[in-house]
Amino acid sequence: MPSRTRGTQRPVSVRAGRPGALLAVDIGNSETVVGLFRGSDLAGFWRLTSGRLTADEVTLHLDILLRREAGAGKAGSLGAVVCSVAPSLTPAWTGALARYTGRAPLEVDADTAKDLPIRYHDRRSVGADRLANAIAVRALYGTPAIVVDLGTATTFDCISRSGAYLGGVIAPGVGTSAEELFRRAARLARVELRRPAHALGRSTEESLQAGVLWGHAGQVDALVRRLALEMKGTPGVIATGGWASIIAPECETVNRVDEALTLKGLRLLWESAR
Repeated sequence: MPSRTRGTQRPVSVRAGRPGALLAVDIGNSETVVGLFRGSDLAGFWRLTSGRLTADEVTLHLDILLRREAGAGKAGSLGAVVCSVAPSLTPAWTGALARYTGRAPLEVDADTAKDLPIRYHDRRSVGADRLANAIAVRALYGTPAIVVDLGTATTFDCISRSGAYLGGVIAPGVGTSAEELFRRAARLARVELRRPAHALGRSTEESLQAGVLWGHAGQVDALVRRLALEMKGTPGVIATGGWASIIAPECETVNRVDEALTLKGLRLLWESAR
């Protein structure tokens, strides 16, 4: 992946007793994204490498990220909402958030997203992050829309003009594809995945960079165009996820990048459940 731990530049702190603060946590297979909202404003967010942690270790991470002052979260000043596609990692986070805020976090699933019509054959099999993305894009950018989430997998989520979740596409992610290529091809060394100067590579490094990055951008464009035809409209296309800042600028079909889209959807789901 690109940077493994990064976030907005604004320093944040949570003060005891300050109302309206929300921790939103998106637990993925490769990265876990933690966001702090004050009201509807995203005060800061951070990308962490996902891994097995105890609830105590998660609490320490939160203390460091949020610069917690004594008593914060014990006075009912914080709420928490979680979506996860990594079930084995979820209990540590939900346990730590319950301890941190003094109440159980809202865990997002198809039942939580009550206001989102879901047209998937098995509505419970839709990833919680995909539901959060659909909620966010519908509220913030309008419909019809396609969300391209560039993470461990690259997912394409289609939302109809009326605001229903239609389904979409799941493809191997940028880093996932590259890692598998490096693993299987003994003579191909790992390279930094950054934008090459030109498509016609004059070295193995340039050839790999062009193939992985522009190849994935081409995949995004091809699938978006196919999906738009089946949706019978002109959907807006919003990119999000850890690879969005690198891949989206190379795509012809992406209209906007919002790296915090999933977190914003989590906040909206939390608000609707209050």
